[in-house]
Amino acid sequence: MRLSLHGATGRMGLTLVRLAHAAGDIKVVGAACKSDDPGEGHDVGELAGVGALGVVATPDVALALLGADVVIDFSSASAVSALLSLAARQGVAVVSGTTGLDRPAEQALARAAESVAVLWAPNMSLGIQVLAELVEHALRRLGPDYDAEIVEIHHSKKVDAPSGTAKRLLSAAKSVRSASSELHGRAGQVGARATNEIGVFALRGGDVIGDHTVHLLGPGERLELTHRATSRQNFAAGALRAARFVAVKRANGQVGLFGMADVLGLA
Repeated sequence: MRLSLHGATGRMGLTLVRLAHAAGDIKVVGAACKSDDPGEGHDVGELAGVGALGVVATPDVALALLGADVVIDFSSASAVSALLSLAARQGVAVVSGTTGLDRPAEQALARAAESVAVLWAPNMSLGIQVLAELVEHALRRLGPDYDAEIVEIHHSKKVDAPSGTAKRLLSAAKSVRSASSELHGRAGQVGARATNEIGVFALRGGDVIGDHTVHLLGPGERLELTHRATSRQNFAAGALRAARFVAVKRANGQVGLFGMADVLGLA
């Protein structure tokens, strides 16, 4: 598989370089970065600590996509639409884990999926996908007497809240409780908890990679479903698995918008 990376010089991008290099059957052929990135003009293999790969980080995304089967994107929400347009034009399948997408970016995902295989997920962890499925199952089984609250914890430098993963878990809960409203804070005389609300709370501090807990609180008992990420390698491994999935779709001439459930064969 010939792989390009968008956001190649970030923490996730360099983790992907290391995993791809170790895989043996993946060749990194392109690396895109921001124009003011300190890694611009440097070999991404050397930046990742695996030795020179002959692939230099460049802000020219079209150039970075040349010869690629798949591009993996871990960049910024503002950069995703342009990437999708270029990838669709150049016939490159896309895996994106960038969160915080606005409506135009979501529409760009749908447009690109008409031309190439596109997989987007707010979290590439296989465990998070299973957690979302467990949340749906638990809420169906437990019924309306159990309240649902979501708490996420991330490092102090994370810029968005709640996390994309927390939003994914909220979506899973609302697929069962469609009438529920989301709440992002409580202070003062707020009154009794409404039966149709789901609290989503963000904690920030230290170097936490990502913890997510869905609390299901009922009469006389509570159930806590938790996922803790202990290494970013987990997300990179999931992204490479997703890249292999869309590479097969591309080779078979298939297009469409996919998620991690498709990768696990559960969609």
